[in-house]
Amino acid sequence: KQPPSNSVLVDRYGPLSGQLSSTVARCCRDAFLRRSPRLLEAMYRCEVHVTAELLAAAHSVLGRRRAKIVAEDLKEGTPLFTIDALLPVAESFGLSSDFLSKTGGAARPQLVFHGWQLLDVDPFYVPSSDEDLEDHGTNVGMLPPNLARTLVDQVRRRNGLADQVA
Repeated sequence: KQPPSNSVLVDRYGPLSGQLSSTVARCCRDAFLRRSPRLLEAMYRCEVHVTAELLAAAHSVLGRRRAKIVAEDLKEGTPLFTIDALLPVAESFGLSSDFLSKTGGAARPQLVFHGWQLLDVDPFYVPSSDEDLEDHGTNVGMLPPNLARTLVDQVRRRNGLADQVA
């Protein structure tokens, strides 16, 4: 037997199969977005060895990158301080060059993957209820930027997608 030609081929499950799968996908996506999703952010454990003179410069570099200082200890028998911090992976790009320029090459960060941290902010939050507007005031434009929304927008731009999730 000869295989049927392309003009004779018909969708085996009928015209509803494409409609059904797209409807289910849309419903699943809408259900996910209604539950106020949260982001998990990858974190590095950052260890930096600096002298007392450069301690403030190291803190300023880490502070600009949303790092959380976990510990700061003086190393026994040396003039070096050890700073342990948790740093978001997204903020780590260019960290070595920042330390190089701010400390004159005297401090180098060591980064090790630490795990995931929940970013407990809804990326789609917009104050709309009377209670929310009472908490934040009526001028919503003066609210600080939503960090989770900023991260989502950066990823979407980097991947060539539209900024708004419809």
